Amino acid sequence: MSKAQTSDRVSNFTESVIREMTRIAIQAGAVNLAQGYPDFAAPDVVKEAAVRAIRADANQYSITWGTLSLRTAIAESYRRRFNLNIDPQTDIAVCCGATECMLAALLATTNPGDEVILFEPFYENYRPDAWMCGAIPRLVPLRAPTISSDGTGSSRWHFDPDELAAAFGPKTRAIIITSPHNPTGHVFSREELETIAALCIKHDVLAITDEIYEHITYDEHAHVPMATLPGMAERTITISGLSKTFSITGWRLGYCFAPASIATAIRKVHDFMTVNAPTPLQEAGAVALTLGADYYSGLKAEYRRKRDILLAALRQKGFKPSVPEGAYYIMADYSELSAEDDTEFAMRMVREAGLASVPGSSFYWHKSLSRTMIRFCYCKKDETLHQAAHCLAGWDV
Repeated sequence: MSKAQTSDRVSNFTESVIREMTRIAIQAGAVNLAQGYPDFAAPDVVKEAAVRAIRADANQYSITWGTLSLRTAIAESYRRRFNLNIDPQTDIAVCCGATECMLAALLATTNPGDEVILFEPFYENYRPDAWMCGAIPRLVPLRAPTISSDGTGSSRWHFDPDELAAAFGPKTRAIIITSPHNPTGHVFSREELETIAALCIKHDVLAITDEIYEHITYDEHAHVPMATLPGMAERTITISGLSKTFSITGWRLGYCFAPASIATAIRKVHDFMTVNAPTPLQEAGAVALTLGADYYSGLKAEYRRKRDILLAALRQKGFKPSVPEGAYYIMADYSELSAEDDTEFAMRMVREAGLASVPGSSFYWHKSLSRTMIRFCYCKKDETLHQAAHCLAGWDV
């Protein structure tokens, strides 16, 4: 074996399909509804806070696990909203995005050969994260809405409790829950979370929850943190961040909190991966978390309106989109438009319609489940969404 060969741990996965679709969109001059970053401005008050911090020379290393101002603001936010008692001195780690939080959490809590349960479809980073830790993903399907001609079936993405229970075993170390969910937009109900929590308690398993879209929910659906359920605060690693809520995805400000013993382990991993998140941006993040309820209600209303613009355009073209309950993504079935697989269809749409999406197979291990599914994001200006609708309307599929 040549010493120039790469490691086994990177042999099972490729670079991100989502980020690759952005590069393809740029090259083709296409409208980019692939990668989930806003094309509109972040709030002025947040940007100005970053400028003030830079001018005040908050430009050196911060405490590895986050500035005290940001950790205090995070703890106060969860105390105010959910009555959670989080110690900013011992329980929180601020990382370079929720993406780093997830990898750091898995590195800190799993050993090679441990099993980690994932709902499928899943955010594409999770499976490589598990592999890089030597953990084994166990997949449980989230089933798409199924409405038959007689009106029976489920109008929501959902899991089978028996299938979930069967995935738990003696090697299970953790389950990853994403709510609101990327890519489906499903918001896990309290009842669904209680089912998961009961299994975690029964099998002594950690819940690692990605709640990055916690402030973006619609209609009657409300975000419920797993850590608020009885018996779960001591076995939950909660991951969130500021990127999606404040339209600052490039700032890479994520955080997680957990019982102190687990948070300490995550902090150690984070220390040797990235040292600290950008110091002046952390100071601005603390300011962002002081924004009042009007900001969050306005955020939800804006994204609901944008959701409905894109849903209407997709339906008009003949897609069968599922209606997101949260986050800012739409999974859409195109089976009535084409018999191509998802990658072929998405690439042809870039070339011919000038519109970029993400092939659904990016979020699945079992590719047959996603053969006619693609994901669109709608965290875009109204004019971008209307341009996307124009691209679709003029496309001779």
